[in-house]
Amino acid sequence: MSESTMSAAGEAPGLAAVSHTAAAEMHAQDSESESEESEMAEAPARDSAAEIPVTSNGEDVKHMMTGGPTLKETRIVSSSYGNPSEGIIEAEPYRGTTFFPKSPVMFPSNAAATRLAEHAQDVSGHAAGGLKSIQSGPVVITDDISKNIALEKLEQVKKWSISTYKCTRQVLSERLGRGSKTVDLELESQIEILRDTKKRYENLLRLARQMATQFYQVVQTQRQLGDAFGELSVKSLELHEEFGYNAETQKLLCKNGETLLGAINFFISSVNTLVNKTIEDTLIAVKHYENARIEYDAYRTDLEELNLGPRDAVTIPKIEQSQLQFQIHKEKFDKLRGSVSVKLKFLDENKIKVMHNQLLLFHNAVSAYFAGNQHQLEQVLKQFHIKLKAPGSDGPSWLEEQ
Repeated sequence: MSESTMSAAGEAPGLAAVSHTAAAEMHAQDSESESEESEMAEAPARDSAAEIPVTSNGEDVKHMMTGGPTLKETRIVSSSYGNPSEGIIEAEPYRGTTFFPKSPVMFPSNAAATRLAEHAQDVSGHAAGGLKSIQSGPVVITDDISKNIALEKLEQVKKWSISTYKCTRQVLSERLGRGSKTVDLELESQIEILRDTKKRYENLLRLARQMATQFYQVVQTQRQLGDAFGELSVKSLELHEEFGYNAETQKLLCKNGETLLGAINFFISSVNTLVNKTIEDTLIAVKHYENARIEYDAYRTDLEELNLGPRDAVTIPKIEQSQLQFQIHKEKFDKLRGSVSVKLKFLDENKIKVMHNQLLLFHNAVSAYFAGNQHQLEQVLKQFHIKLKAPGSDGPSWLEEQ
């Protein structure tokens, strides 16, 4: 017997086993009502018959497998489901090469294949259902921080509205003469003195500025007059000496006038700082104190009205809340009252010190100027560390600013 005949005889049973397995699978699909015991009894016989031994004659088998027009390449994917020795065969389009496993190819039994398919459907169904429930459910994002901020702002607006209403009612009742007012006589007198002092200093500041403006015009006129005298002294030979004396006198007065203007401007600057900064800051503190006093009286009046009314389960919580608010505003009022008292004391000391120096400066400068004592006028400026600007240099040029 030739080698090709033996190979054909050896391969015939394998081909018959493959056809028998396909027929058994079709028969199992048609008869689904068979019992599980009969399938388990027939499984070993089919498994043993399903083994395809690979012979050494690979060329003939390759020739047979490449002959069909719809031949597909097979590869083994192991599965841990059911019997560990079973496997799943996945088919892919043929790409010109054939894979021959070195170990026998194991086909799954009908029962294992059925259980594997049902398990795959269950897994895919659960996955799809879970994904659907996740995608179809509404997504709600709650920003707790923004919510808390909004609630805090709403609460602040509510408290501000209540406080504004109470304070407005208190002010109206005081103006109409119906409400009581807390008055610190000593502190109120000091505040009135401070306000009167500010008005008087503002008037002094206005007059000093007016004097500086008018005296500046006088100095400019003296400068022009000195220049005119100088020109006439040159052109009028018969009055050369007379025009020359007057020209020198006007130039000296102009120089001394600029020195006096420097002293007056320094005086104006210092008084302006005292009035519009130091005193104004103290009056702002007084304004806060007066607002706190109105709030204190408003909550005090509210508490007194609640205490005069009946006491029951409804009014007792309101009285306790009103008592708490009254205590808070009382502490605020006492604190601001003490702060205003301290500021008034320091302001009075600072005002005396500043005005003493500035009044001394103004007196010495004016006296030296009208006495014609140029040396004394210069000493006054040195004493108060006043630097004069050069004539015509009111401000830095645009080149110096760059």
